[in-house]
Amino acid sequence: MTPQHVAPFYQQLQAMRSALLGQLSQQRGGMRDRAEAAADHFERREDSSAQVATERELEFAIGERELDELAMIDAALARIAAGTYGQCIDCGTDIAPKRLQATPEAPRCISCQEKAEQPRTP
Repeated sequence: MTPQHVAPFYQQLQAMRSALLGQLSQQRGGMRDRAEAAADHFERREDSSAQVATERELEFAIGERELDELAMIDAALARIAAGTYGQCIDCGTDIAPKRLQATPEAPRCISCQEKAEQPRTP
């Protein structure tokens, strides 16, 4: 993929990264860590302990998903820097441009992604 083809993806990934970092910061109440934000959020609740536990688990799951998304974006930016963006990390073939337009952080071609998502049998 030529630098001209990569440039729009780079800009899109940077924008996604900035938005995600802003969202994470806002959810955490600024620069506080996740534990501090969760403690503030849940300490004043009058809900049952089961409700609080469920909400806490949901918040942490959402936070983990966002951190995973951030890691995928950072990995895509690293592939751009390495000159391998747009190549499947498993088989090395070019990832379809339509796939990258829909999911610019995609590390695999459709075929390899489908294989990676299949449950492993012992």
